[in-house]
Amino acid sequence: MSDAVVPHRNAQVSRAGAGWFRRALDSDIFYSFRRSKLTMVAAAITVLFFLLAIFASWLAVQNPFDPAQLQLINSRISPLWTADGQSPFLLGTDEQGRDVFSAILYGMRISLAVGIAGVIFAGALGIALGLIAGYFGGVADSVIMRIADVQLTFPAILIALLVNGVAKSLLGNRLDEMSTLGVLVIAIGLSFWVQYARTVRGSVMVEKNKDYVAAAQLIGLPAPKIMLRHVLPNTMGPILVIATINLALAIITEATLSFLGAGMPDTMPSLGTLIRIGNNYLFAGEWWIVAFPGIALAGLILSINLLGDWLRDALNPKLR
Repeated sequence: MSDAVVPHRNAQVSRAGAGWFRRALDSDIFYSFRRSKLTMVAAAITVLFFLLAIFASWLAVQNPFDPAQLQLINSRISPLWTADGQSPFLLGTDEQGRDVFSAILYGMRISLAVGIAGVIFAGALGIALGLIAGYFGGVADSVIMRIADVQLTFPAILIALLVNGVAKSLLGNRLDEMSTLGVLVIAIGLSFWVQYARTVRGSVMVEKNKDYVAAAQLIGLPAPKIMLRHVLPNTMGPILVIATINLALAIITEATLSFLGAGMPDTMPSLGTLIRIGNNYLFAGEWWIVAFPGIALAGLILSINLLGDWLRDALNPKLR
């Protein structure tokens, strides 16, 4: 390839990227985003939480998952601005000498990792089953939808508890921290796939009767390619809304499981585990051990929910 061709292609790529960026700024979704100050604040808070979790190793004064860095002599120190506060423990310490601020950063990383992985697993499973049920219909549709109907009769937290309990009874002491994290992801994914499946099924049943699907079938494209390349992109709007809202629900589910003692262990605590640990010391006067993880969890869930509500309205053509 000549040297003159490479700059030309790079220029084309740059122009294409700039054009995409301008179209995004001129889109109805971005206009709706700019009009809602509450949504902008929620987006900023959500991004802040993600950045805190990503850069926890740089921002934390200690690694709360490393017992070698914990000292019992530093246990139950109150926040820095109180009379008994000590530097560098900004939000105080817990009964093991863990810096609460550091524990929140690392715990938020665990909660977000479980929530995002659980949503991805639930979305992949639900989208696949919804495509099969909506495109092929018949027996496959009846079986998948009856399973979905049965699961809808139980709260998601009960399904997650059931899956988590079965996994722990089968694996027993072989479950370490990372295995527990994987079990939580599977439990949460199996609790939330139904919404994706039912939504995708309904959209596919509408899309498969349109001319572009008939044209694809006429030229002999296989069914998986038609479903993934042609039908699925036209169902992504509702999926994005469900995924955003389910992220908050997945984080709440993980926090609930951890609070009940069925989630992440004390050696690798999530926000739910930190709240469970701090709850034991609430009436002993060490309020900061439970208060700050609870505030962090509430702020994270609220900001994600506000983004989900905005995205639902922004993608609704009747509200434009």
